[in-house]
Amino acid sequence: MYFLGFDIGSSSVKVSLIEAENGKTVSTAFHPKQEMKISALKTGWAEQDPEQWWINLKKALRDVLNQSEVNNKDIKAIGISYQMHGLVLIDKEKRVLRPSIIWCDSRAVDIGNKAFNDIGQNICHETLLNSPGNFTASKLKWVKDNEPDTFKKIFKILLPGDYIALKLTGKASTTISGLSEGIFWDFKNKCISKEILNYYGFDESIISEIVPTFGYQGELTSEAAEELELNPGTIVSYRAGDQPNNAFSLNVLNPGEIAATAGTSGVIYGISDQIKYDPLSRVNTFAHVNYSENNTRLGILLCVNGTGIQNSWLKNNIVSKNVNYPEINNLAADVPIGSDGLIVLPFGNGAERMLCNKNIGASIHNINFNIHTQSHVLRAAQEGIVFSLNYGLEIMKKIGLTA
Repeated sequence: MYFLGFDIGSSSVKVSLIEAENGKTVSTAFHPKQEMKISALKTGWAEQDPEQWWINLKKALRDVLNQSEVNNKDIKAIGISYQMHGLVLIDKEKRVLRPSIIWCDSRAVDIGNKAFNDIGQNICHETLLNSPGNFTASKLKWVKDNEPDTFKKIFKILLPGDYIALKLTGKASTTISGLSEGIFWDFKNKCISKEILNYYGFDESIISEIVPTFGYQGELTSEAAEELELNPGTIVSYRAGDQPNNAFSLNVLNPGEIAATAGTSGVIYGISDQIKYDPLSRVNTFAHVNYSENNTRLGILLCVNGTGIQNSWLKNNIVSKNVNYPEINNLAADVPIGSDGLIVLPFGNGAERMLCNKNIGASIHNINFNIHTQSHVLRAAQEGIVFSLNYGLEIMKKIGLTA
């Protein structure tokens, strides 16, 4: 018996085939081979076409199935991990209405900040555990204000993982964890937030059916099975945002356990069984994968947007596309700790929550044309990432997160 895992990232879509009995990875693949396109029509914007996620999922899955030669009938369940906070809109025919406004898009910062003050900071902290900030609900309000014709056509709103689940099962659904990352979940009253719906003017009918994070979420339709060359009726049984999922994959489930992971962004993610939040929302609190009404498990998330994407930019623009990342590490290792005073700040991928949703841009400081080289820039960039993550970790400690 085998399980499939689909990971919908903003750089690529990964697919893995797992042997159920022992958890061994049988085969894995990703597409596209270069970073997936992020469209930025204006400064601070970031969009992707959800159909591209599906196309790349099919390509990666085809590679996995060809490599493994496993009988498709032996694949019994599918799990989904996905880039958090993105907004996908569908109409009644389940057609996508516009490109997805993804996690690093910062157009809704002012909308969320206004909501934070108008609703009341205490109410937001007590019920949402966050400022509405630049999260999914605020992105939807931007659509309502700026694209009213599109807004009128909305049947359901989805996160990126919900969209893939829709393509698999034909059913629009989401999870409590997903609602919390979109700032739609009221932790105090344990329901969809009336405060957010009423303030932003959303009808609750646009929220998809809630399904469990672990458990039956639907079955592969005949149409999807034919596209994917899988067995109709295969169960979709797990769904979580990439950061809760990464923590789960590292067995970070209980209070005091902390995970550090990196992709396009860099993240530190810790678990608490108590309501904890940063008054400035520089780190954010969401429902973890094992959160339930009777089991308070909250994930406290620090995110630095510009980590992996900074490394990619340096590789493609400062070094060479033909130089791989281990070679870049070797170049950086030639330079002493501290990079001879050169500083690189990795804040070039949209508004940073850790900086109170300011979009200050990446920057290089103290460059000396007489001593600093390409290797200095590479090392300083890595050091900038580490010190930025440590700055966020200090915030997490101050609100009471302990390892």
